[in-house]
Amino acid sequence: MDNLQKFTNSKEVIGFLVEQFPACFSNKGDAKPLKIGIFQDLAERLENEERVSKTLLRSSLRHYTNSWRYLHCIKKGAKRIDLDGNEVAAIEEEHIEHAKKQLDESKAKVAEKRKEQKATGAEVKKAFKKKDAPKFKPTSKVVKQEQTKVKQPPAERLEQQHIVAGTAVTVKIGKSPMPATITDVSKDGIQVQLDTGMVVKVQLENLRLARSKR
Repeated sequence: MDNLQKFTNSKEVIGFLVEQFPACFSNKGDAKPLKIGIFQDLAERLENEERVSKTLLRSSLRHYTNSWRYLHCIKKGAKRIDLDGNEVAAIEEEHIEHAKKQLDESKAKVAEKRKEQKATGAEVKKAFKKKDAPKFKPTSKVVKQEQTKVKQPPAERLEQQHIVAGTAVTVKIGKSPMPATITDVSKDGIQVQLDTGMVVKVQLENLRLARSKR
């Protein structure tokens, strides 16, 4: 037991409970309604288990019973079970109503969050389109003259030494690169501030080193 590391999060504890009490807990498929007061039963059964504290056990149990999968199982006709999978009591109507309310509220929050993310994405896309739109439509003659000028060298990819805050770059949005400056670098992307003042997070492959900084 001394060589075993203590659990540090709910996911590890729930995995442990599924392994120790498979007739009661599960991490896939349909969940089963738990006996009222099952925390105390767990505390007694795991009294000598040093890898999980009572505080983490309680929060993990709360995480398990607040999941959509578990809330779905609190329904009319279902029976609560103990740690060994034995049916001990029917689910009361007020508990069914409470679980349904929790589930509806949770789903509503997720739907609202997705709606906000979609709206934010649409605003960014609209801003990019507005920035990229040409202020005038050049004639074919002007286009031909521009094409005869000396061709610019291709934009330079960012090397590791360039991926730091303060580096001037261009962001590939649609067909037109937009000037920007790196403001933050993290594992999930690189944050840049466009010349318009807008701050967005992009991936490395969408960035090129600005020619003015070469």
